[in-house]
Amino acid sequence: MNSIIRTFLFHTGVVLLGIFMVYPILWAISSSVKPEPEIFQNASSLLPSSFRWDNYVKGWAGFGNFHFGLFFQNSLIVTSAIVVGTLVSSSLVAFGFARLQFKLRKLLFALLLMAIMLPAQVTLIPQYILFHKLDWVNTFLPLIVPAFVGGTPFFIFLLIQFIRGIPKELDESAVIDGCSTFGVFWHMILPLMAPALATVAIFSFYWSWDDFLGPLIYLNQTKLFTVSLGLRMFADPSSMSQWGPLFAMSVLSIVPQLLVFLFFQKYLVQGLATTGLKG
Repeated sequence: MNSIIRTFLFHTGVVLLGIFMVYPILWAISSSVKPEPEIFQNASSLLPSSFRWDNYVKGWAGFGNFHFGLFFQNSLIVTSAIVVGTLVSSSLVAFGFARLQFKLRKLLFALLLMAIMLPAQVTLIPQYILFHKLDWVNTFLPLIVPAFVGGTPFFIFLLIQFIRGIPKELDESAVIDGCSTFGVFWHMILPLMAPALATVAIFSFYWSWDDFLGPLIYLNQTKLFTVSLGLRMFADPSSMSQWGPLFAMSVLSIVPQLLVFLFFQKYLVQGLATTGLKG
């Protein structure tokens, strides 16, 4: 009987916690179809008195000559490039740390671990000065290029741990068959890294799509704005904010992330499980 009660309490707690976590999303969806005065006057209710689908029409129309589809396009360009760059650079760097012996290897690995613990805000000003001198400000390059020259230290560390779990005998057999160092990486290690690479790609997509600080610092022209900056334009402290269109476009901005999760959920779970076991 005690085990039944514990099981009941456990599942009840999980359900309540799930409702607590999902409630903000449900509130945003509800607010996206509410009349604007009702959004905060009747904030506790998830059911609107009337459905205002024109919030989506107004939100998608954007501002002036810039419709919200342009912001989605910019975000897709930046996010896709970052994901590709992260996969290429992180996998190569991780292979070098996990399999190759070279001078200062331990020191560089220690610096990699320090980079993981270092807040991004610490390097923000030096990076801005560098990109400003390169005349890259107000372009997508400051957002994309860093992904191709090392990516995110956390992703490199994750892939290093995964590669270390792959038997070195596979590398030796490939070398005996005539493979070069890059051939070992391309033909042996890379195919076995698929679950971990899928995990890196999904998290890289999420973090890049949600990024607000990077575009805010480097992008000044409205035609270059990403979704996060486009949403900010609906909220104007100096005048009246358009809350209905803001919530409507916020809901649409979640759709790409939701689709990525639904289609690649099994790869995400598999990648996290195998990385944890091999680590």
